[in-house]
Amino acid sequence: MKEYKYKINGIKFAVSVGDVVDNKVTVEVNGTPYTVELEKAPAGKTSVSNVKKTPAAAPRTQEGAKVISKPAAPSGSASAVKSPLPGTVMSFSVKEGDTVNVGDTVCVLEAMKMENDVHTDKAGTVKKILVGVGDAILEGADIMIIE
Repeated sequence: MKEYKYKINGIKFAVSVGDVVDNKVTVEVNGTPYTVELEKAPAGKTSVSNVKKTPAAAPRTQEGAKVISKPAAPSGSASAVKSPLPGTVMSFSVKEGDTVNVGDTVCVLEAMKMENDVHTDKAGTVKKILVGVGDAILEGADIMIIE
């Protein structure tokens, strides 16, 4: 049996999982045994547990160097202010049409219960704000376009 330890909503669980026999497996959770019946795979399909996954090879140039994808540069003189980390947009200190200078704070993100100022690295005019207050965004996500 394979043994796992989980913590769900602050409650600790000790889970033991036995071998699959005829689509049934014995699972023990905190000392209580359960028999779990697995759904049978449709005809002609292979069960996920029987498929061996091999990682895909990284793409390479003809010379053998790794290919590293880079985002396309914005067209013209416009550039995007990108999120430096994942978080939730708390507020904006600019609006569309405002003029900004290099280093100006344009918005505030909340990440891990901390407020983080987002600064622009380009001077110009805020052309478009792409996210709203309360939106959860990922690292590298475009926040606004400055032209």
